[in-house]
Amino acid sequence: MAEVLLEVCVDGARGLAAALDGGADRVELCSALSLGGLTPPPGLISLAAAATVPVHVLIRPHAGGFHYDDADMAAMLGDILAVRAAGLDGVVIGAAMPDGRLERVALAEMVAAAGPMAVTLHRVFDLAPDWREALEVAVDLGIGRILTSGGAATALAGADRLAEIHTAAAGRIGILVCGGVSDQTIGALMSAMPLREVHASCSVQEVAADALVAFGFSPGHTPATSSPKVRALKSALGAHSTLV
Repeated sequence: MAEVLLEVCVDGARGLAAALDGGADRVELCSALSLGGLTPPPGLISLAAAATVPVHVLIRPHAGGFHYDDADMAAMLGDILAVRAAGLDGVVIGAAMPDGRLERVALAEMVAAAGPMAVTLHRVFDLAPDWREALEVAVDLGIGRILTSGGAATALAGADRLAEIHTAAAGRIGILVCGGVSDQTIGALMSAMPLREVHASCSVQEVAADALVAFGFSPGHTPATSSPKVRALKSALGAHSTLV
């Protein structure tokens, strides 16, 4: 069995360096992981263009839901074109209608803007009322992979659904498994489904004392990518790949 690819999501320059140092095979680049991830700033995108592994950039203009108006769409399409111009490898996208079904027209516009770049559908997929319908929309649009935890809080909790999704995908689209993926859980996940690639934050919580605390801003806990955690998960993936 081929070794499972590890994608690590990061939200800053230090996180990018930690992911690369730990041996990540691919990076998802964003900002504000504490908000679920937002589109990263231009400087970070430029920095990531020099990375030694593929980098896919999250396109999400603001926190909240995934139903976007015309202004949001204009911003997202502009961000995709900027990522493409910067020479990065892919984008991570998503858009939904008010009822949670995938917004086919918006997604088609984003796929077209991405051009030759790889395209991943993010966890908007897990919010769709009918995952089979959402899967077929993604396949029809030529999206390369779906990021999913099987609709559950963690991949382990969604393992049965993830196995169904793998079967329904039938090799037509990649399934990128996420949600609590670590060196401690990867063995059980690999026993439950035919993993090809996984997505993890490999982070630790840090207390960030805001420089503006004198003006009323409070310290907060923020996730920080840990190169030892990346290394441990990468090692566990290799070990379990040889056992399966």
